[in-house]
Amino acid sequence: MVLSLVNLCAREVVSDHSSSPNWLKWVPRELYRALLEAAFASCRPLAVGELVQRWPERSLRVGGRRKPRQAVPNRLCIQALLLAVVRGLTDQRCALQVLDLCGLQGDEGGMGDSMGGWSLTVALCTMVVQARTGAQRAQRKEGDHERKRFSALERARDLKREKGQRKGPKNLDDTCSNGERTGTSGPVSEEETIKGVRRRMEVERKKTIAASGLGDSKVDVEEKSVDIDVLVHVRADLFVNSRSWERVRLALSSPGPLKLQCRYLRVEEISVSSIRTLLALLPCQGLLGVDIRYSSLGVAGLAELLPLLSTFPSLNSLRLHYCNLDFRRDIFGQEDTLRDLSQGLAHLQELRRLSLTALRLPGQLRVLLSSLPQPLEILELPYLSLSPADLAYLSCSHHASTLQQLDLSENRLDTNTLSSIRRLLSQASSSLQHLSLSGCGLTDGLLGLLLPSLGSCWALKSLALALNPLSMAGLLDLVRMAARMPSLRQLLYPNPLEDYQPGLPDLPSSAQLLDWPLDEAPDFNMTSSQLNRVLTDSGRHDLFLTCDLLNYDKDLVE
Repeated sequence: MVLSLVNLCAREVVSDHSSSPNWLKWVPRELYRALLEAAFASCRPLAVGELVQRWPERSLRVGGRRKPRQAVPNRLCIQALLLAVVRGLTDQRCALQVLDLCGLQGDEGGMGDSMGGWSLTVALCTMVVQARTGAQRAQRKEGDHERKRFSALERARDLKREKGQRKGPKNLDDTCSNGERTGTSGPVSEEETIKGVRRRMEVERKKTIAASGLGDSKVDVEEKSVDIDVLVHVRADLFVNSRSWERVRLALSSPGPLKLQCRYLRVEEISVSSIRTLLALLPCQGLLGVDIRYSSLGVAGLAELLPLLSTFPSLNSLRLHYCNLDFRRDIFGQEDTLRDLSQGLAHLQELRRLSLTALRLPGQLRVLLSSLPQPLEILELPYLSLSPADLAYLSCSHHASTLQQLDLSENRLDTNTLSSIRRLLSQASSSLQHLSLSGCGLTDGLLGLLLPSLGSCWALKSLALALNPLSMAGLLDLVRMAARMPSLRQLLYPNPLEDYQPGLPDLPSSAQLLDWPLDEAPDFNMTSSQLNRVLTDSGRHDLFLTCDLLNYDKDLVE
């Protein structure tokens, strides 16, 4: 990557923090973005904090879609940014109103010192709560100052009245006439007036307490009576599990100068009631996707959540991974629950992505997908034990011609389903960009029948066929076909059966191929050399071949 002159100068400027007082006050607002990017790239958290605290623009976006292999911002820099946002609330030089941190998080436990999704969510919620506490403290101090000033004025007025009383009335008749008008003497009427003002203030205070709730504590009443304006809207992707749920709930439910908004919500291992509470707290505008993992929803629990999901008008992605959706006809009421599930999906007007992983709903794909009002663009159905009827419906559904990503991994394919797969690929040939058929039991014979349909997908950019029992001959046929696809950029191929140690069954499963040891002979790299030779002979230098299942990422395709 070639850096521009501005980027090079910005990196030099932020490299020395001791000189920041000399240049920071003279920097024009047009250079703040370049300086902040240089501070992130050079891992200068102090410079990040100073720049963000006096950010001169209305909005600041940090994160977004990163380029392939682009480094994630350092954890210390992110923490400095969050602290600077709180400090900037009281800094007159800061004009920040919208902070967008969507896509900022890195991989949990990944390389480097990046901040993962869970850690970033906890830090964001802590920032929101701290900002609210600071604003309440500032308002209480301001209120105490006003009360002290009012008391000082009252004391000054009392002193003036006492001096007037010592001097005495100049005219007794005037005093009597004043007393007759008020029903008592002049000085007493003034004291009663002051008491009346205080009495009215006490009544108003009691009314406020009563309106706040009779059972609330004194601290709760003070917090409810504080009206804090929202100064900065913070938008981010939230990752919530049982350890962070309470902190997220507190940050979303309490008013303060920072208002937290969510673009993509990912929840793990929390109950249906907790997910329902969380969805009720999120602003309806702006939520694009919900990802629920390892939560025992059940069909009934999902049917209960779908009406809440329909209240988010921009929701276009729903992902359910290992959520214990098990449909069995022998359980009473399951048919009615599945019907409720279908009706709930029908209200998701903008849904374009649906991911269902390891859900035991064989033969029910028509019930689920036919109710969606709009055709899907991304459909992921791994480990679903799809039946021939499911694949037959999918190949003829209104989703087939619009699919851009399709994942059928770990669904067993055979001669009974091959015709449906070929028809599905024919329908999606002009739109399909990413296809995964890993672990589908494709032998040399089945793959040979499927290759013409795969080759007709002229828009395909990535193809994953790992953990299929292919021989070296079948693998070479696959690579020759891939070399004739001009749009294809990545191919995840399986290790040929010849590369495994002896003892492997004739038709091994994907689990056996994953666990069986590979042959460690010196000529093990011959497979890669042969495949690359095919690409070289075909003149393809832009097609990336890999058998590394763990590090394969289709999103690396530009």
